[in-house]
Amino acid sequence: CLIAGILKLAALILALTAYRGIVIFLCVFTATKPTPHKCGLSKACPPGHFAFKMTSGAASVVGPRICLEDKLLMSGVKNNVGRGINIALVNGKTGEAIKTIYFDMWAGDVAPFITFLKEIEEGTIVMMASFDDPATKLNDEAKKLIADLGSTAVNSLGFRDNWVFVGGKGIKTKSPFEQHIKNSGDTNKYEGWPEVLEMEGCVPQRHN
Repeated sequence: CLIAGILKLAALILALTAYRGIVIFLCVFTATKPTPHKCGLSKACPPGHFAFKMTSGAASVVGPRICLEDKLLMSGVKNNVGRGINIALVNGKTGEAIKTIYFDMWAGDVAPFITFLKEIEEGTIVMMASFDDPATKLNDEAKKLIADLGSTAVNSLGFRDNWVFVGGKGIKTKSPFEQHIKNSGDTNKYEGWPEVLEMEGCVPQRHN
């Protein structure tokens, strides 16, 4: 029996059949598929970490997508995304979703967004993704509250920029999980909007 194929093949002796004194070895080769990682990550997260993968919105057409620990928290399919800043709050100890919500930063009011940010509890993981326009109604107070969650890009966030970010309430350093691309006529992939951002990683679990 021979091991061959694109994937790693395992030879399994299925049966030994005796017929007219001749022993026939019947071998079946089974393709072993690689074990999928949570949320489709390129590699598994180490123990004590939560796997996540997220994408920003695509222009004003396709909403953002946020996955954590193989659970789809926000997407167009779930019908819980909208124009502006899309947010998923997650318990930093258990990885369970606390709340999903979005705030319209084009035609909406920033005041409810500021109130929401102030009420986030210590130890909460905060996941944010842009859709269409995340910045027009942002003011200095809102930007500071987001910066306090670990963001470095929020102060330069502009009209129709794409942005994805994972931070936390009570974080002591700047978050390593952030991507930002400017809306620019010279580099935009879509007419009036930059390309979609995709980010994946492993967020440390909170233990205290």
